[in-house]
This record gives sequence, structure tokens and C-alpha cells, in this order.
Amino acid sequence: MTTRGVHCHQAITHRPPSQGLIHHSDQESQYTSGHFQALLNPHGIIASMSCCYDHAVAESFFHTLKTEHVSFETYPTREQARISIFEYGEVFYHRIRRHSTLG
Repeated sequence: MTTRGVHCHQAITHRPPSQGLIHHSDQESQYTSGHFQALLNPHGIIASMSCCYDHAVAESFFHTLKTEHVSFETYPTREQARISIFEYGEVFYHRIRRHSTLG
């Protein structure tokens, strides 16, 4: 079993998941292996895998979120962080900010 498989097994043992939990990962061999899938299936965990191109977009967005917004903020509560990050994404990032791919 891979290191990630051991960690997944420990997490399942420590905190059993609800049916229908989605384990999202990339398509690296340890996640697509039969051993890892055999670990998820008995617990009703659904494997969701994206391609490497999806990760590039997500990584770019989270880098921008951190460097343009989160690193300049202080959040006294989780709810304030949620609202601030939502507003950044929905109001500024998607509607106002110029995107490099669009020129």
C-alpha cells in the first residue's frame, strides 16, 4: 500500500466517512491503482479524478487568490473569511479583474 493509501486508511479508521463521500484527486498512479480503489469502495467513497489541465487552472486561481487577496487580510472568524473570499471570487475575480488568457 502506498503512503497515501496508508494515510487514507488511517483517516477512514479515525473518522469513518458518510456514504457518498467524494475523494477528488488527479490521475496519478497511486490514486488509479486497484489497491487504492479497493480501499475506497467498501466505504462507499466515490473516486473523482480530473486531468492535469484542470489542475493548472485551479492552481492558477488559488495562487492569485492568495497573492492578491488572502495574504493581505485578517479573518477573525471562519464566516468572515468565507464571505471575503466569496466576494473576491464572485465580485472581483470573475467580473472585474482582467484575465491574462483574455489579454
